Amino acid sequence: MDVKIAPSWKALLANEFEQAYFQQLAQFVRQEYQTQTIYPPAKLIFNAFEQCAVDEVKVVILGQDPYHGAGQAHGLCFSVNDGIAIPPSLINIFKEIQQDLGQPFPQNGNLERWAKQGVLLLNAILTVRANEAASHRNQGWEQFTDAVIRQLAQTRENIVFLLWGKYAQDKGKVIDKTKHLVLTSAHPSPLSARSFFGNRHFSQTNDYLTRMGKTPIIW
Repeated sequence: MDVKIAPSWKALLANEFEQAYFQQLAQFVRQEYQTQTIYPPAKLIFNAFEQCAVDEVKVVILGQDPYHGAGQAHGLCFSVNDGIAIPPSLINIFKEIQQDLGQPFPQNGNLERWAKQGVLLLNAILTVRANEAASHRNQGWEQFTDAVIRQLAQTRENIVFLLWGKYAQDKGKVIDKTKHLVLTSAHPSPLSARSFFGNRHFSQTNDYLTRMGKTPIIW
């Protein structure tokens, strides 16, 4: 089927779009957008892929599903639109960056600046009903994003995967750790942030990228 996604990803995932589960998923998502309030806006479902071509991916951060409040989600995990209050998990991510790298606390929670440097900000589930967290779970998105991770891990080398929390770590089990750097820790949610703080994932990421001859990320 013809999926409106960035060309490099369309080529990588072409086989996935022909699978029966994806056809059913597409039908479900279309129906949801017609009958419910769904986030992010339909044109931004694949925003993470638009912002970061396959060959430009240096880092993958895995989230779970989009923010379900008005105006928040724009297709990048943990990120919110300009002018939207920074959510608690992202505040904790910024605190860790501040402690790890000594950088000032950002003025907004829009992470497009990361995506444009090669950080794929991938949610496991790409759509959600307004005010209903995880409402599009088990509809096929998880299978699709598993394929994204698997294809990236198999066809590329020396990517840093940041897996925060058990959900992301389980999803990352297909990654070959001899080809990539996999960093794990607790989730930055306020419920587990005490164990997230001090993981130094941002300096470790940049040290690895530098060793691999790649430009480090300006976090």
